[in-house]
Amino acid sequence: MKISTSKLLGFLVFFFFFFYQSQASPHYKFVVKEVPYTRLCSTKKILTVNGQFPGPTLYVNKGDTIVVDVYNRGNYNITIHWHGVKQPRNPWSDGPEYITQCPIQPGAKFRQKIIFTTEEGTLWWHAHSEWSRATVHGALIVYPKMGTSYPFPKPNVEIPIILGEWWIEDIRQVYLDLERYGGIEITSEAYVINGQPGDLYPCSKPETFRLNVKRGLTYLLRIINSAMVDSLFFAIANHTVTVVGSGASYLKPFNRTFICISPGQTIDVLLEANQSPNHYYMAASAYSAGLAGTYDNTTTTSIVEYNGNYTPSSPPVFPYLPGHNDTEASINFTASLRSLADKEHPIDVPMEINTHLFYTLSINSPCEVYYCPGNESIFLASVNNISFHNPSIDILQAYYCCIQGVYGTNFPDFPQLFFDFTADYLPMDWEIPQQGTKVRVLDYNSTVELVFQGTNLLFGSDHPMHLHGYSFYVVGLGLGNFDKDNDPSRYNLVDPPLQNTIHVPKNGWMAIRFKANNPGVWYIHCHIDRHMVWGMGTVFIVKDGESPEAKMLPPPPDMPPC
Repeated sequence: MKISTSKLLGFLVFFFFFFYQSQASPHYKFVVKEVPYTRLCSTKKILTVNGQFPGPTLYVNKGDTIVVDVYNRGNYNITIHWHGVKQPRNPWSDGPEYITQCPIQPGAKFRQKIIFTTEEGTLWWHAHSEWSRATVHGALIVYPKMGTSYPFPKPNVEIPIILGEWWIEDIRQVYLDLERYGGIEITSEAYVINGQPGDLYPCSKPETFRLNVKRGLTYLLRIINSAMVDSLFFAIANHTVTVVGSGASYLKPFNRTFICISPGQTIDVLLEANQSPNHYYMAASAYSAGLAGTYDNTTTTSIVEYNGNYTPSSPPVFPYLPGHNDTEASINFTASLRSLADKEHPIDVPMEINTHLFYTLSINSPCEVYYCPGNESIFLASVNNISFHNPSIDILQAYYCCIQGVYGTNFPDFPQLFFDFTADYLPMDWEIPQQGTKVRVLDYNSTVELVFQGTNLLFGSDHPMHLHGYSFYVVGLGLGNFDKDNDPSRYNLVDPPLQNTIHVPKNGWMAIRFKANNPGVWYIHCHIDRHMVWGMGTVFIVKDGESPEAKMLPPPPDMPPC
């Protein structure tokens, strides 16, 4: 393996720069270790950071840089991803295993430098290896720059609300079974709010999360969906919330009695404690438009408790939640998101597009019969009918060091075949994808429009798509097949929401735009983890620009070995 003199000099310069910055930046210590936790009447060991589930909340200001030392004291490989942080020119600390790094092995340590730029609001961090993120995750709060404030009246109290899932079985065994058999029967036994299932589950009532509120005060709820599989409807009985942000970007405020939040998304809402003193359930249940029986049909609850002397309702008042397959409720909520787009929070939507991409999102089968006799896998998933396969060394290292044979650069801009993607019945031989490690190379500063198109191959499903290293503008969405002749005329180019994860509806489409101005290797994938394991993802390699400020940084000195 040969490295050029310029890259070697760059590495030395970065080594000293990294060392200096590491001493000057705030430091955090993440110790990944197994500890016993009891839920649903049984105790098991789970992987945690610093023994906490959910993990510790990190607080920064817009534009900060922090350093996190990750110590792996567990029994399995681990990586940590900083979801929604753009990490300008620094994919080395982004975190997805075999994309930007090899995993941190048991007993090893990796120092990650986290660079914040324009993000402001709620993000989160989580493991990005196997299914460890089921318990290895936490909130990441980005406050406004010092001396500036929110674009809404400052709330009296701020509370992270982390929605998640709990399995009675060891989560690594759930992952191994999924990887081996490829099936869909991997539903959790419970949803959780801030790590607790709530009153409606066995052995759970005493530990239910409770939010004490004082009438007349305003509470900023920073809601994160850390669930592995399911999108969730979330509501608070007798209360309307005001949605003010999503994906660390501010929104035009709007009121709702419930929200719909997909895996990977964050949504900020204001809760006014303006009801009669009582106990009110805060609840979440699945939105799942896929195959029947493939979701957890339980409901997690916590309790909003007003201060004061009164006799509360028993049980607490319960909120309205839409049905599990209410696609209209889900898509109407997503369509309501609009950027603030004012003088203090301008937007920069690319208007002249020079790179058009059209990516189909499909659930596939590896063989021509449904149950694939003799085959270890039942289901695959794909983008443009290519099921992504992780290499044995990370793509970033291969790209930076010019290692051949790790990935191909021929990922297609369009599917090989156009058809009625959302038809009820499609030929079985279309269900079999190619498998491989293919990437799309983007020129620096290219302006990209990417249309995601859901398909009904095998069966239709929702797909929360997440792009690492970028936020993007969601300029259009709809049900059915994208119409290239008519749908672009209805794009919102005035105040589209700026997101890092967006919910592509079942048998529908979503159009996004972004400027490829962050050089590096960046993963794009479905945040329903079984779909990602099945292969629904690909990689953008954004080439360096001409100036030094437009070139990817060299690797830090302690990158985990493969």
